[in-house]
Amino acid sequence: MKGLIKSFVTISALSSVVIAPLLINAGQASAQTQKGTDASYIGAGVAGGVTNGGQPGQDAQFGGNVTGRLKLGPTPFSARTQILFNDQTTAIIPQVSIDAPIAKGTNVYLAGGYSFVETDGKQTPLGDRDGVAITAGVESEVAKNFMLYGNTTLGMKTYQNSPASAVSIQGGVGYRFR
Repeated sequence: MKGLIKSFVTISALSSVVIAPLLINAGQASAQTQKGTDASYIGAGVAGGVTNGGQPGQDAQFGGNVTGRLKLGPTPFSARTQILFNDQTTAIIPQVSIDAPIAKGTNVYLAGGYSFVETDGKQTPLGDRDGVAITAGVESEVAKNFMLYGNTTLGMKTYQNSPASAVSIQGGVGYRFR
């Protein structure tokens, strides 16, 4: 028991030494205001599935995407939609994101929502059935009214007859409408 307590105290002390500088730097970073982007935009590009479901016909798919962002006022939240498609069917993914500025005109974001596959059983870049979708991405204004965006989406258990989750990577160019 004495050894367990000593180990706990040692781990706690080491954790404090590691975590304290991170918290101090995070506080300093948030004190320095960085202007990201408040752009609402629509864009198009490519989408590539990087996983398979483990069943016949559940291979990684390549296709396209149409992406939209609607900034929700002065909050750090946005309404987003991704449409991932290929020659078989489409996955429509409405999401809500929290956006964080990292540089002038540039945000990172984390979004959550649900993927609706137009035709269950047909492959999209994000699997072949409906499921919860989580996205991490970055967007940047590169010229007046033009954006570049890229993200990775995880579809939780989005393969039929399989416990596998799907991962798809998207990228493209957007046009700012607001």
